[in-house]
Amino acid sequence: MRGITRRRAGFVAAIGAATLLLTACAGNDAGGGEAAAPELTLSDEPVTLSFTWWGNDTRHAITQELIAAFEAEHPNITIEPQYTDWAGYWDKLSTSVAAGDIPDIIQMDEKQLSTYAANGVLSDLGGLSSILSTEDFPAAVLGTGALDGTQYGVPVGINSYTIMANKDLLDQYGIDLPDDKTWTWDDFIATAEEVAEASGGATVGTQSWGFEDGGLNNWLRQQGESLYSADGEVAASEDALASWWQFLLEATEAGATPDPAATIERESGGLAESFTATNASAFGPWWSNQVQALRDASGQDLVALRVPAGDDAPEGWAYYKPSMFWSASAKTEHPAEVATFLDFLANSEEAADLLLAERGVPANETIREYITPKLDEVNQTVVGFLDDLAPEVGDAPPATPPGGGAIEAIIDQHTQKVLFGELTPEEAATSFLAELQRALDDAAI
Repeated sequence: MRGITRRRAGFVAAIGAATLLLTACAGNDAGGGEAAAPELTLSDEPVTLSFTWWGNDTRHAITQELIAAFEAEHPNITIEPQYTDWAGYWDKLSTSVAAGDIPDIIQMDEKQLSTYAANGVLSDLGGLSSILSTEDFPAAVLGTGALDGTQYGVPVGINSYTIMANKDLLDQYGIDLPDDKTWTWDDFIATAEEVAEASGGATVGTQSWGFEDGGLNNWLRQQGESLYSADGEVAASEDALASWWQFLLEATEAGATPDPAATIERESGGLAESFTATNASAFGPWWSNQVQALRDASGQDLVALRVPAGDDAPEGWAYYKPSMFWSASAKTEHPAEVATFLDFLANSEEAADLLLAERGVPANETIREYITPKLDEVNQTVVGFLDDLAPEVGDAPPATPPGGGAIEAIIDQHTQKVLFGELTPEEAATSFLAELQRALDDAAI
């Protein structure tokens, strides 16, 4: 288990305390709305901005280079770095917010965006638009960082949910790579069963799913549903949820996925210990921005495929997910300097040359076109995958409401109970909906 529940509980408590210290952001729409954005003026005096992000050592080093490049262009602006790994990031940020010490620039996650925005932490970026341009971001992608017409985050990178296929293993067993433009869920499981049979059980057909909301969002969108409504309530039906878990249960019983105990053991080990990364399965559900890490770990030819779909799936069910956002403090004393730094991160070729695809394939279309020839072969393949998917991509799902960050723990718990026979898919659907709505309600108190 990932230990998410305790961290989320601490976050909700801290962010609730922060509400007493902060006032809500005034809202314009993403481009400044009917009222023109104010003209921002850079100071001639020295300015220091704090910038917080999560990541590993590689990301920290690259971000320090970004800061140095920006400071060389703007000698009177100093960027103070504040960084940690993912596990400690939200505790640290919520503590800072509760103390009224909000970083000027914040690397923000989709599941947390609405919570921080609702509590007055994040700035309306429409008010920075005289310096910060978002014109090279597609509306469907830019919209993932907007709430009720107010832009709180600029998407950094994009990715999409995929089925990762190990082509080397498929070749070893004489199985053709599926046609991902036409395959269905039944085709997917049939091919996974074929792998297990051809390998004599030595290789798993597909890694299991059901432990995060990316796969669930895709399943619901194929049913013409969404996880949340536009007004921030849980919107998925019990029938659609039950069918998701029922399909997983049937695939497991058919031998297409590992036995539940092995699934849970691997799930707790993270990417490096997964069936996909250790070449123990031919297929697995992953995000497209994980191709490089998986290939590095496996040493084999891993190919990102479109998610299978049912025959009656509506057009536009596929969607782009932002890898993260650049956001700003609503309380910053230096909005012009913040906007200048954000514009550098989001729109400059100099920043792109340093970032490449480390934070995901650039969401900025002009920057993506500029940087693609400079990417390595694997990331160029990912760009090609996302570009090919573009005609099938619909509007982004409604934003995760405040409290929705608890969903990963809730999904994980219910999937485990289904796999171990502690809940039927129907019981899991009823319980899941009640628990998720309770998390949203608790965040609203």
